[in-house]
Amino acid sequence: MSGNIDVLAAAALVIVILMVLSWVISIPLRNVGIVDIVWGIGFMSVAWVSAITGDGDSSRSNLLTAMVTVWGARLAVHLWRRNRGSGEAHRYRALRKRHGDRFATNSLFTVFLFRGLLIWVVSLPVQLAMVPETTGVGFLAVLGVGVWGVGFFFESVGDSQLAAFKANPENEGLLLTSGLWKYTRHPNYFGDACVWWGIFLVAAETTDARYAIVSPLVMTLLLKVAGVSLLERSLSSRKPGYADYVERTSPFIPRPPRSTS
Repeated sequence: MSGNIDVLAAAALVIVILMVLSWVISIPLRNVGIVDIVWGIGFMSVAWVSAITGDGDSSRSNLLTAMVTVWGARLAVHLWRRNRGSGEAHRYRALRKRHGDRFATNSLFTVFLFRGLLIWVVSLPVQLAMVPETTGVGFLAVLGVGVWGVGFFFESVGDSQLAAFKANPENEGLLLTSGLWKYTRHPNYFGDACVWWGIFLVAAETTDARYAIVSPLVMTLLLKVAGVSLLERSLSSRKPGYADYVERTSPFIPRPPRSTS
């Protein structure tokens, strides 16, 4: 159990350091939106420090570290490209307006450390799987890599299709309903959930990590309930034809579109 405590503590420490540094940088920038980019970097940092601290089975540790690193790096780069030059996102501007002069201080807790807590909870399977056990990579891990692969495909391709669509001036004010977006209204969110279910399956070949099923459940809840609900509330008022799109297209799990005739 001492090995678990060492890993959990090391992960918590690196998250706190990363989030406090990010908060300090955000103050002169007047942009707490950098926390979105740090989100992926945070998971990568946890995976690496857990692998170093935990001294677990090398095949499992290397696999989990690679899965988290590939996912986190792609997400961080994607969000940096998407957000650069656009200023602080609307949801953060609303928080800044609500808190007034206190926002610079409050954002450390309400934005950065809160996001850090989520990173620590969601990454629990990775942390708990990095302790010494005789179990190596088995069938469950192979299945997990497959689920992760499906998720990474949906998330990365969905993001790429949306970025290309928005980059075309002719699509200004229009709605993307082709590609993966034809089968689910949120391929990137569905993909993100699959990524973390896949990571959990790989980690679950170790005893303690099986109790961390809260990780993919929390990520799925965040994406499906908080992410989808908030985003769709905004889109329904800004995008013409969105109601029809909702009527025929799955909100989360991909499926063929419904006929509206």
